[in-house]
Amino acid sequence: MAEFRPLLTDLGLVEAPRWHDDRLVFSDWGTRAVLALEPDGRTETLATVDGMMPFCTDRGPDGQLLILTEAGLMARQPNGTLSLYADLDGLSDYAWNDIVVDGRGNSYVNNIGFEFGGEFAPGLIALVTPDGSVRQVADGLAFPNGMAVTPDNSTLIVAESYGGVLTAYDIDDEGSLSGRRVWADLAGAAPDGICLDAEGAVWFAEVPGQRCVRVAEGGEVRQTIESDLACFACMLGGPERRTLYVTAAAWPDAMTPGSRTGQILHTTVGVPGTGWPG
Repeated sequence: MAEFRPLLTDLGLVEAPRWHDDRLVFSDWGTRAVLALEPDGRTETLATVDGMMPFCTDRGPDGQLLILTEAGLMARQPNGTLSLYADLDGLSDYAWNDIVVDGRGNSYVNNIGFEFGGEFAPGLIALVTPDGSVRQVADGLAFPNGMAVTPDNSTLIVAESYGGVLTAYDIDDEGSLSGRRVWADLAGAAPDGICLDAEGAVWFAEVPGQRCVRVAEGGEVRQTIESDLACFACMLGGPERRTLYVTAAAWPDAMTPGSRTGQILHTTVGVPGTGWPG
């Protein structure tokens, strides 16, 4: 039976694990930094986002690191400085949450649509094309969270944390979304970050359930791995893409300034990741 083991400890609220350039990249909200974990266990600080939160990251069409922040979508320059990649002003007054970049360089970013902890309102998804143009492509989402794009660039899957579902959209040649449908009803679970595997199943992390769950389209649960900590997001990586990495922390303690309960957990699974992103 698979079980999680700590790989890195003494972190803040950690989020958004991504597998890039043969290493794990993730955000530490506690220190407002984006870190890379090397195979030998060393960490490298890729960026520090002064005065802003590095919500999530992904790679742009040219391999450049993109960081979703309160100020918009930022791009890391070779010298480590950040520049504005896309201005998201005017789309929402609330916090941006997750980003995924497809194989054509289209960046999908989502917004929860309300002040966290306040009165609920539906969220949205925006598209940033490689030329920098921005437009809204979906709305009416119940706390949109983790997202993934299928390797053929045909489908976007988004976790609706307050809806208890994974929702799918068809992606057209211009990057627009249509054909909204329930990809999997999760029977009351609250999905957070997600990733796809090579069989087309989705792993989702869950904060209240303190677990990661592998689910097939239609809702069949294929595997569940429990944790002692709240699980915020997950990503398949490692040399054969069979390592499931999880960002985890004690909840709600992780929201306390200075909290260091955050960890990177890992375990080996049977089905590898898709190779995208990577």
